[in-house]
Amino acid sequence: MKRSIPRSLVSKAISQSSDSARKPGERNPAAASDAAAAPSRGAGGAWRAGALAQSQAAVEQGRAQLADDILNGRHELTLAHDQVSDPLGSDRRHDWMDQEAFQALVESIEANGQDTPVLVWPKDPDWKPDSLDPAAVDSVPFILLTGRRRHAATRKLGLKLRAVLAPREMRGAENAQFEMLFLRFRENDARENLGAFERLLSIGEMYETLQKSGDRATAVAFAGRIGVHESVVSRARAVYASREEILNAFKNAYEMSFRDLQTALASLETRQKTPARKVPGKIVAKRKIGRRNLSLTFANGNLSIKAAGVPLSKDQLEELSDLIAGYLNRNKGSA
Repeated sequence: MKRSIPRSLVSKAISQSSDSARKPGERNPAAASDAAAAPSRGAGGAWRAGALAQSQAAVEQGRAQLADDILNGRHELTLAHDQVSDPLGSDRRHDWMDQEAFQALVESIEANGQDTPVLVWPKDPDWKPDSLDPAAVDSVPFILLTGRRRHAATRKLGLKLRAVLAPREMRGAENAQFEMLFLRFRENDARENLGAFERLLSIGEMYETLQKSGDRATAVAFAGRIGVHESVVSRARAVYASREEILNAFKNAYEMSFRDLQTALASLETRQKTPARKVPGKIVAKRKIGRRNLSLTFANGNLSIKAAGVPLSKDQLEELSDLIAGYLNRNKGSA
């Protein structure tokens, strides 16, 4: 029976034969190949470590860029309405949510979404996005600067609010309140949907706020700062100071033109210059007629006579009335 030699023994014999035939000092090619392969495997590990470090640096750089974009208004945020407070309020008429323009805006946003983000500031002027997750702003409170109608419309529709941050150099300034008012005015004025009364009220409020902050800018300097003529500032200050009187005296104040408001202010000034006629308080005169009492009372321009138990005929009452009328006619100039 023929017996076969195992392949492993053959390979081993060939290897030993090659080693014995190699000259002294000559290297084994297979061993050299293995030795050359070892550094290659080490270089691969170093490449992977370098690539990982480079990738991590890119991620960190991307986060830093996102945080900077958020702070400078280049990245849009999605906010819940309870994150956004409105300490300024609107510079529009008090019933603006009942107007057709607002209803049209609600219908437009419902059909097409909110096309323009509102402008906000973080409530904390020193706030910065989380370095690990800059877009995580769910618990951050913000202040609404512009876009009150969009804010109200999305709230009514139950939609999230699209927002971007206003320039951060204005936050925390001594006149930050004025800057907030100016941003509100600038957007509404640019949209050209402020009435004359609303526009003058807004300008007057900005001027008074700036004065209260300690910035004693002249009307001319203030006009140049917000981009209006100085005559508008003068008129706006007058309207803002008399806003309650105007609203009480003219029910159509929000529909008035600039000329109408000028006439209204002039009429209010005339009323204020005319001294009010003093109306005396309650005056009472009493007389005794036998055992009966006669009482005459004058109050708020009205005269009343009271006498209990006096038997008067119609003719006697007519005669008494003539006497009183004659007296009043003779003395009407001194009343």
